[in-house]
Amino acid sequence: MRRYVVAFAALTAAAALLAACGGGGDAGTSPTASPYAPTIDPARFTDRVTNPYFPLTPGTTYVYEGTKDGAPQRNEVTVTRDAKTILGVRCVVVHDVVTEEGNLVEETFDWYAQDSDGNVWYFGEDSKEYEGSTKGSWEAGVDGAQPGIVMEASPKVGDTYRQEYYAGEAEDMATVLNVNESKTVSAGAYQEVVVTEDFTPLEPDTVEHKYFAPGVGFVMGTMVKGGSEEIELVEITTD
Repeated sequence: MRRYVVAFAALTAAAALLAACGGGGDAGTSPTASPYAPTIDPARFTDRVTNPYFPLTPGTTYVYEGTKDGAPQRNEVTVTRDAKTILGVRCVVVHDVVTEEGNLVEETFDWYAQDSDGNVWYFGEDSKEYEGSTKGSWEAGVDGAQPGIVMEASPKVGDTYRQEYYAGEAEDMATVLNVNESKTVSAGAYQEVVVTEDFTPLEPDTVEHKYFAPGVGFVMGTMVKGGSEEIELVEITTD
């Protein structure tokens, strides 16, 4: 499912990394025709996600505001204290609620885990739109769906990786564009920001740029092709 918050052909070096569950390197490389079939070793994963560009501390809520096709939107992303086990991996549960002019648009539960090298993996989502649709929902290990990486341990310009894979439903990918961007949003000014370009073969005319600040995570997203949508971080709260 293409949401800001907080994923073609598979990838050569990524496939090697994925097969080893992060085995000692980065995920980025150029696309190839190799099959995408990561081997997951639960012993190498944790639900404690500490990657500085995608930290998920339980009890933290990130509030984003922006517009989509001219209509104001609000996105509240809460890192819960719940966990879900997928493919033997204990994943942290993140609750994502999108509203438009006060009306519920979408509610999603996302599942993440971090490997021993520091890469953050996406194991699926349970998504419901305001009309009750679950299109885009998927879970790694179910009906051929596979997990992917949403943030590398050490992002490098040019790295390309698969964020998720459920054929025909969820096939998001990303390429790292910059690792030293400056970005100012409502919540603050950030340096050494990682910028990614997100795309999917399911919507070839849609491209998004996302910005991730160290110690904070996702701070801004903007659609650069295929529509008018922008959102930025306005507040972080903890309980």
